Amino acid sequence: MGSSAISVLPVEKKVYVLDTNILLHEPFAFLCFQEHDVVIPMTVLEELDHIKDRKKDVSRDARIAIRALEDILRDVTPEQMLAGVELPQEQQAGNKGGHLKILNDHHLEDQISGLPGNENDHRIINTALFLQEQSKGANVVLVTKDINMRLKAKGAGLERVEDYRTDQLIDDVRFLTKGYEKVTGDFWKTIKRCDSETIGRETYHTVNKDVLPSVFINQYVVDEAKQFAGRVTRIEDKDVTILDLGYDRLMGRTAWGITPKNVYQAMALNALLDPTIELVVLTGPAGCGKTLLALASALELVIEKGLYDKVIVTRNTPEIAESIGFLPGTEEEKMAPWLAAITDSLEVLHKNDENPHSSLNYIMDKANIQFKSVNFMRGRSIQNAIVILDESQNLTASQLKTIITRCGEGTKLICSGNLAQIDSSYLSAVTSGLTYIVEKFKNFEGSATINLNGVVRSRLASFAEEHL
Repeated sequence: MGSSAISVLPVEKKVYVLDTNILLHEPFAFLCFQEHDVVIPMTVLEELDHIKDRKKDVSRDARIAIRALEDILRDVTPEQMLAGVELPQEQQAGNKGGHLKILNDHHLEDQISGLPGNENDHRIINTALFLQEQSKGANVVLVTKDINMRLKAKGAGLERVEDYRTDQLIDDVRFLTKGYEKVTGDFWKTIKRCDSETIGRETYHTVNKDVLPSVFINQYVVDEAKQFAGRVTRIEDKDVTILDLGYDRLMGRTAWGITPKNVYQAMALNALLDPTIELVVLTGPAGCGKTLLALASALELVIEKGLYDKVIVTRNTPEIAESIGFLPGTEEEKMAPWLAAITDSLEVLHKNDENPHSSLNYIMDKANIQFKSVNFMRGRSIQNAIVILDESQNLTASQLKTIITRCGEGTKLICSGNLAQIDSSYLSAVTSGLTYIVEKFKNFEGSATINLNGVVRSRLASFAEEHL
């Protein structure tokens, strides 16, 4: 948030007032403001206290935030807390360190002409307004992920309101890594030097990096002439090595009877069926085939090739944590309504069978397909399994990190999501955990990202995606 010093000149001091949702989004957020002061209103602590005991996914983040604050403030006196406690972070050259303050905001409406009433949002906004009036020499900034709260704060007279962007890696989702490089015309006509080597059945081409200056490991390369398709396997100072996949061979790959309908699905299928790629991230609009390809590949790898023992399917939405406990049945039965997209895809894969219902039950048992809540992932180490994480655009970076770190030896994780359909109140396309892992893992040799650019569901779905 606070900009880093680039010289010995002191940086203008700022005072950041944090909303509750910032600490739920990132429990250690108060440590990320460098040389600036951080103020947490008492109302925020009260909201964290109410949330920590609820049976919600976000309750864990509330408890972590409370413990992190207690670690900093455990041994300080009330006077020190009001004055501000120095935060444990590296000092910037020429600047004093930032401080953490807890401010009792319950009676500030009597001291300023802020927003009326006892709403928690109004109290937090009034805290920032109070500090703005009192701190003549400092810039006071309210930090919240609540868009409506930012509008209300500006309307109440607060000069500076911001979103929390410390974990935001890109400014525009249009710049998000797509996972492939499309070369204009014929790829081979752009190549001046090529050293080819055949190892077993695979052919590798080493070309000048100038041809592909900004590619990443496991990024796909295809040309408009439909003559070449490859995947980057090594990047050096001046050279790039590409595994030749063959355009026709790439388009001819199948998984559980599913053949790709376009080159984007073909690239996705290649990554999904490769056991050396442990993380596959599929992005794209509704109807582009993310779930169907993931499930078909999982069945192929588990049943046909026997490379994995089971398939675990999970999904996170804000409603799951609240509603799952009230639905009848086992965990799988409770999760079934939320994972209808998976069962729909299973039905598509077996619609031509003589007895589709029996085939479906047989395959679910044979592949050991398990429907699990995201909470199942915590505290577990999942071995030799394929984990399909559907609708992952609704997860924060912290939540996705928790899930990824649960994957043990021999486990393949498939994350799919549509950044245009985010249900969370406090996430956007650029702050979604899905966007975060796409950018963070783009240089990891064990991961691949593919943006499935094109709706193949129906004419109706395609028109809706483009025009509505």
